[in-house]
Amino acid sequence: MKRTLAIPFVSALIGGGVVVAVIAATGGLGSSQKIVTEIQAQAPIAPSNVSQQSSGLTPHQIYERDAPGVAFVTSTIVRQVESPFGFFRGESQQQGQATGSGFVINSDGTILTNYHVVENAVKVTVSFEHGKTVEAKVVGKDPSNDLAVLRIPTEGLTLHPLPLGDSSKAQVGDPVLAIGNPFGLDRTLTTGVVSALQRQITAPNGFTIDNVLQTDAPINPGNSGGPLLNAAGEVIGINSQIETGGSGGGSVGIGFAVPINTAKNELSQLEKGGTVKAAYLGVSTLTIDGSLSALNLPVKSGALVQSVEAGTPAAKAGLRGGNLEVQTGGGKVSVGGDIIVKVDGKAIASSEDLSSAIAAHKPGQTVNVEVLRANGSGGYEHKTLSVTLGERPNSIGNPSTPEG
Repeated sequence: MKRTLAIPFVSALIGGGVVVAVIAATGGLGSSQKIVTEIQAQAPIAPSNVSQQSSGLTPHQIYERDAPGVAFVTSTIVRQVESPFGFFRGESQQQGQATGSGFVINSDGTILTNYHVVENAVKVTVSFEHGKTVEAKVVGKDPSNDLAVLRIPTEGLTLHPLPLGDSSKAQVGDPVLAIGNPFGLDRTLTTGVVSALQRQITAPNGFTIDNVLQTDAPINPGNSGGPLLNAAGEVIGINSQIETGGSGGGSVGIGFAVPINTAKNELSQLEKGGTVKAAYLGVSTLTIDGSLSALNLPVKSGALVQSVEAGTPAAKAGLRGGNLEVQTGGGKVSVGGDIIVKVDGKAIASSEDLSSAIAAHKPGQTVNVEVLRANGSGGYEHKTLSVTLGERPNSIGNPSTPEG
């Protein structure tokens, strides 16, 4: 299976993940064939999450309420490229348009989308139902979590902000809906379930995005940045990547959404503008829950460290990642690493708790990370490590960026 990330300036409709991209030399853009698939689903959704069972909303009702808040995002990209003809010297311009999705989160004109939808864009426009199109400004971006915030003028628009849910409450089997603009077909609804939790995907700058939701709701090029909704019509994820099966650019029933809690942790920074300057620990973890019961870990909750990036604050403080890979019902897991149970005295029950705890600090601050560490004799010992947090680099492997 080939996992693809939608990045503008790729071949038309394929090889780009979940954004539709069309490229042409300056002076004209190509066209593409549209494939229409009719989706009919009217039965009420019955979520496994008890807190949502009172909604009783059908997919149609959720669509009627939330679709007006879903935006069609178009990015114009101009890039300097080497001339393909030997008798021309120097560079020429190449222009393209990438289309994706986004959704309104505030009546002041704030829209959340994927970073890769607007990456390298020289102009971004946003359109809603009934053909109303306005120019948008990219006010905040976080390539490490594939997030971007846009702002549009509100004059003449009636905006419909979508309610943000809690992605930590999602369970495998919960029904979900995706609304987006696959292959340029605006505000298309697809339905499915949460197929798996705690997946990991690679961000545009090479970082790993943790706690990703996997779904079988069909998402395709153009769905990038659109909402993944629960049975109450709340956003629990931002659709970002798909598996393509290695041969094409369409859905094979495996899609990935950045959890909305990741976005909520840094929305205040994104809305203020610029690139997020986040505190950085440098570990990849998995939430300890019932799915890891076969590992016989000493606790029923916490964050199991999978890997520690070299040269990061975590590595300098002595945090340890797993040294043995085992197969569980949810996939491969690295075992033998530290189990993070507290940060500055606050209990850590999940990977999301850990992310929130680190996000609540600033680069340069020192935190105490309490871990359980295997002692090599079948038991665990308690350790407290002092970690001076770094600033998250712009990309992995970039020697010019700080590593803490």
